[in-house]
Parts: sequence; structure tokens; C-alpha cells
Amino acid sequence: MTTPTPRPTLRLALVQAASALEPAANRDALARLTAEHAGPDTPADLVVLPEAYARDFGEAGSDVSGYAEPVDGPFGTAVADAAAAAGTTIVAGMFEASSDPERPYNTLLVRGAVSASYRKIHLYDSFGNRESDRLTAGPLEPVVVDLHGWRVGLMTCYDLRFPELARALVDRGAELIVIPAAWVAGPRKVHHWRTLVTARAIENTAYVAAVGQPAERYCGHSMVVDPFGEVVAEAGPGDAGVPDVVRAVVDRSVLEEARRVNPSLTNRRLR
Repeated sequence: MTTPTPRPTLRLALVQAASALEPAANRDALARLTAEHAGPDTPADLVVLPEAYARDFGEAGSDVSGYAEPVDGPFGTAVADAAAAAGTTIVAGMFEASSDPERPYNTLLVRGAVSASYRKIHLYDSFGNRESDRLTAGPLEPVVVDLHGWRVGLMTCYDLRFPELARALVDRGAELIVIPAAWVAGPRKVHHWRTLVTARAIENTAYVAAVGQPAERYCGHSMVVDPFGEVVAEAGPGDAGVPDVVRAVVDRSVLEEARRVNPSLTNRRLR
């Protein structure tokens, strides 16, 4: 069997859209948005929607266990169907049923040319929030998938604040790190988001594609940063009623140049 030639570029569409409290509405919106932004007129190899897109968190501290599903449940089926219809790959967040019926996982689904899932490792117990009261942390196992010859690592929201996870993904070959989020708004939060996304790109000489839910509850500012730390594309705070789409192309020649002129991954002495 012949191994396909890795693609020199990947076309990304980050969909900065608010998830509703009604799961069926979110499934319908996902299908529509994918068709609009990964169809023949606007092709995309990877479409990324935010954390908890299957159903919003609701008020802080809300019980979301009633909205947990298996990964092959209604939301997983909708993601796979939308990816197949548009000929693309989708990443989107959901609440996945766990062994504790009261505390599901916060999970990213990948469906399309590759199929995988990632259960959020770092739960948002910060800034007065206690995500671990309502959700179960995933296993301490970084997840990297191969998409058209690109190694793509997965992180979720609060994971962004933990550089060791991004480095673990890169140690497993990640060249692009994808970070769906629902980054809660507040003082300094947009500054933290933009700084941390950029830092993860620079320190790992990797592309980072981070997509968040929009204002007013969340921060928006979905963005793609290249391995030199340059912002390739970025949305504003956005509006819950009007999805924004950030489109970008990640280029292997840029990745290779960054890792050649800034060989920090090979120059490490602490491992």
C-alpha cells in the first residue's frame, strides 16, 4: 500500500460560534456552518468549532450531566455526517458520558479523514470557577492525530495555561496544535488568551489554531499563530448571534524554516 504524500499546506476554518442550551439547535447549526465554510466555494481541510459546542455550559456551576452522550451518540453522528457531506474534518467539543454519571468528560471529537477524541485534562478550577465539581478530568495522555500528513495535537481551553501539555504534544510530533475553548470573559482575560496562544506557538515552533466562543460571556478572539509567533489571522470579540469565521493556511515550508532558524526543540537540555 502506497503512503499518501503529505500535503504542503492545510486550509483551516475556525468557526467562532456560540453554542445554545438546546443540543438539537447546535447539531443543526454545526451542519449548516460546516456546509457554508467547508463547501466547494470555501474549501477547508479542517473545520474547528469551540469547546462545549454540543451544548453550552449554562450558568457557572450548572449540572451538565443530563447532556452527556457517548462519542457515537447524536452529536458525534452529526459531526461525522457534516464532515462527510462537506469532505472535510471537524473538531468540536461535547460532554461525554463517563463512569461517574454525575461528572461527564469535557471531550473534543475529531471526525472526517481521521477519527479521534480527547478528554480535557486540566479542568477550569480557577478565577472562582470549579469545573471539577461537575466534570471528570481525562487521562494523562496527550492526543496527536495525523491529518493529510500533518501531525495535529489537541488541547482544550484551560489546557492552554499548561505549557508542559503543549510540549508533550510536540514531543509526539505535533506541528499544529488545535485549541477549542470557551474562554470566560473578564479583566485581563483577552490579554492572557492572546499572550498564551502566541507563547505556545513560539516556544514549540508550531502552528497554533485557537477558537473560542464569542462575547459577551466569552472572549472570542479566535486566532491562528505561526511558528514564528506571527498572528496569521484573528477575529474580534464577536457576537453570540453572528458567527465569525477565521480562515488561514498553515504551510509546511514556514514550519520547517522556523525550526531551522530557531532550533529550540533540539537545543533543550532539560527533558
